[in-house]
Amino acid sequence: MPMIAFEDAGCDIACMSRDDKSDFRPRPGRIRDRGGSARRPKSFFAQVMKAAVKANGGPLTPGRSRGKNRGPSRSTRPKKGRCSRIGRGQAAADRLKLAAGQRDASQRMRRVVVKARIVRLKIGSRAAHAHLNYLQRDGTTRDGGRGQLYGPDDERVDGRAFVEQGREDRHQFRFIVVPEDGDRLSDLHGFTRDVMRQMEEDLGTSLDWVAVDHFNTGHPHSHIVIRGKDDLGKDLIIAQDYITDGLRLRAQDRATLELGPETDIEVRTKLQAEIAAERFTRIDRAMVGAADNGFLDLRPDAGQRHADFDRTLRIGRLQVLGRFGLAREIEPGVWHLSDRLEPALRELGERGDIIKSINRSLAAQGQARGAENILLHGDTTSAPVIGRVIGKELADELADRVGIIVDGIDGRVHHVALRDAAIADEARIGAIVEIGRAPAGPRPADRNIAELARGTGEYHPNEHRALAEAGHVRVPGGDYQAYVESHIRRLEALRRAGIVERAGPDRWIIPDDLEARAQAYEAGVGRRTSLRVHSAFDLDRQVTSDGATWLDRQLVNPNRGMLAEGGFGAEVRDALERRKDELIRRGHARRMPDGGVRARADLLPTLERREVERVGRKLAAERGLAFQAIEDGQTIRGKLIGSTQLASGRFAMIDGGLGFSLVPWRPAIEKEIGREVVGIMRGDDISWQFGRKRGLGI
Repeated sequence: MPMIAFEDAGCDIACMSRDDKSDFRPRPGRIRDRGGSARRPKSFFAQVMKAAVKANGGPLTPGRSRGKNRGPSRSTRPKKGRCSRIGRGQAAADRLKLAAGQRDASQRMRRVVVKARIVRLKIGSRAAHAHLNYLQRDGTTRDGGRGQLYGPDDERVDGRAFVEQGREDRHQFRFIVVPEDGDRLSDLHGFTRDVMRQMEEDLGTSLDWVAVDHFNTGHPHSHIVIRGKDDLGKDLIIAQDYITDGLRLRAQDRATLELGPETDIEVRTKLQAEIAAERFTRIDRAMVGAADNGFLDLRPDAGQRHADFDRTLRIGRLQVLGRFGLAREIEPGVWHLSDRLEPALRELGERGDIIKSINRSLAAQGQARGAENILLHGDTTSAPVIGRVIGKELADELADRVGIIVDGIDGRVHHVALRDAAIADEARIGAIVEIGRAPAGPRPADRNIAELARGTGEYHPNEHRALAEAGHVRVPGGDYQAYVESHIRRLEALRRAGIVERAGPDRWIIPDDLEARAQAYEAGVGRRTSLRVHSAFDLDRQVTSDGATWLDRQLVNPNRGMLAEGGFGAEVRDALERRKDELIRRGHARRMPDGGVRARADLLPTLERREVERVGRKLAAERGLAFQAIEDGQTIRGKLIGSTQLASGRFAMIDGGLGFSLVPWRPAIEKEIGREVVGIMRGDDISWQFGRKRGLGI
């Protein structure tokens, strides 16, 4: 075997001796089976998600965040290890932390809080669109206007185009950068751009990002959304240490460069302001860390003659916490901290932020309410809330929880948190909405199925259709197949819930207590708060409208609820009286001898039909198409091309080829735009059957 040598500075280093004896010993590994039963290599998606898990320090699941509007606590932060160091920016994070540890104590850096979240995106989901929409909501600029997205070079960026570019991305990064002295920065746009340019250098790749600045809180801050792709189009994985510390340290360097190091006087002033704060503060965090099993000893040292600033701060803060019931003095100088100190203070801080948002929304309406007329419901309501939307905010600015502020007809202002931002898109400011649990009453289909299965415990679709064709069951439009298929779809939902069992193509096993179990199932599903838009028009537009408005429904419904004498309830009372006069003028109602007003029996369908025909003819003239009205029981077929908002509600636009029609909108068809649909009009409702999209699929 010839000698293999490497030349270095004129010296030959032999890798293997010519001698027969050599210390080289081959150690062959286990031969792996590459057959079909072998462990197959992981898919590309699995590899990406595994790397993302390592970079994020935990499972990458939709909705996961590091706590509520804050970073991970010491108890939940994952331990450092090889997995936590995978991803771009690890070396930069190590350098930044080393430099921060070696910095002189007198050179205090400006404090910056960075909140981060990695969001797994679902293809076709509207969540990314909704998040950007709420970041650009009204009331976030210095002058109370609507926020505007900007990018590395452009002052105005189209959020829809940004989301469309990242439609195929696996994940997305969301950051909130909050400089403590953000109100003193000369240009928050420039600050954010400088930080992002430094982040690109640290990560070694250009980033596709947008940002929006908010000035509606005590600390101006920037929301930054970064696509999960690097400059080569590969999935962007950022090291956990850089997400946790690196970006924050870069932002602190930039803020300190502009404003200079924090002085002793500034530190003292900020800490003194935290003594009476109704939130979790730096003083609280320091005391929790110094406490021994909840006990904190603040007795002065023997012979101490001068007051200690830290001790004075803590005692002042403890006296405030004592009034909240979160701390108590066991003996002079010895205090015990409540186990609920941190969660209680964070909850108190969140409540304070919500109250401020409510007061801002009321001020924009030129109104004010006392604390006794403000109700905070969390994400559930014990009773439906009906009223006018006066404000919307992100209850969790990193996630998609939206807070809706409603001026109720009961005279009180309500705040309800919705877990899904997308369902609140239609609830524009000024719209009349109803927020509450989804209805859990018995469904007609459940009653029909239970009646046919009584005695035998079985339901047969063919038998049901035969009864309908024989006239024993009323079927609007005579479409018996669609009628029976609606019951089968209901059975499929109940089967997935484990309530019924499919025994064959024409045989279902039905329990004796089907209605009770189905209602219990619906009640469980309906625990999540739902939102229904009664009218997108304000009261003044409803008064003069030719459609079936929410005010008209209030007039014909004797159980419409109590209208308060003040607040929005009083406005509704006045609008109802004006609407009565308008209906009398149009000939839809007449005044009785006793002073009351009686509307015609078919008021609502008449008003709705006339408005639909008027708007349909107008749209037909604009689009150059024929308008076709739909009658009760008629089957409609065509392509769902969009929707339009009327006083009578939202209506879907169906293009049947020879013309288009307007039919009542239902949220279930939101994802069907562009598809062929089939539906049957039944009164003021429609039963939908969806077609298939053209293209590849299963």
